[in-house]
Amino acid sequence: MEVNELYQFSIISALMDGVASHGIPIADVLAHGDLGLGTFRNMVGEMIVVDGEVYQMKADGTVVYVASPKDTITPFATVTRFQPTIRTHAAITGKDGLGTLLTSLFPAARNHFLAIRIDGKFNKIHVRTAGGQLTPREGMVAVCGRQTVHTFEGVQGTIVGFRAPGYIMGINVAGGHFHFINDDRKSGGHILSFESDGEVEVRASMMSKFHVDLPTEDEEFNEAALAKDEAGIAAVEG
Repeated sequence: MEVNELYQFSIISALMDGVASHGIPIADVLAHGDLGLGTFRNMVGEMIVVDGEVYQMKADGTVVYVASPKDTITPFATVTRFQPTIRTHAAITGKDGLGTLLTSLFPAARNHFLAIRIDGKFNKIHVRTAGGQLTPREGMVAVCGRQTVHTFEGVQGTIVGFRAPGYIMGINVAGGHFHFINDDRKSGGHILSFESDGEVEVRASMMSKFHVDLPTEDEEFNEAALAKDEAGIAAVEG
């Protein structure tokens, strides 16, 4: 794939229906991009991809570097070969503040995807991490009902994520979807809220090409209803 094209394996509605026992090796995902996010088999933890390196952020607060991506399975992931077209510095308060900034930077991208990377110091970041399914096909709402929440204050790190247009809900997460990892790669998670400590570096790009691979030979996927649950997706994504 070329730079600034979005690659995705599976769809978010599949996770909502608990399709997470199988997937593809993360190495296959990395063949398409070096920045992104996702989850792991059985929804155990949050995935972040930074500079082509993959980390698993677990519910107990630990972070594991994925040293063997060819042997590690993901049931859902989204990545891009990131080449920012805009670089700026800004103070940001929350997802709404970030949304306003992105709209001002990309006024013609309302119905396109954006890839975003933010580096700097944050006054506070509120994250969650999912502990995983207790049984096969357990849905994402139930899994996230047992999520662990962490708050980091005065932390230096990186936010990675995407903004997706409204019509994509159910395929991906409409709006913003962001994960965080600190600079020493020892803590992080799925962002619920955040506030920068002064200005942080914001890099972003618009994407107009979107590639999706669906699971094959996967009984869970074949039997899933895959109905669009906007309220459920909004609840679990925070």
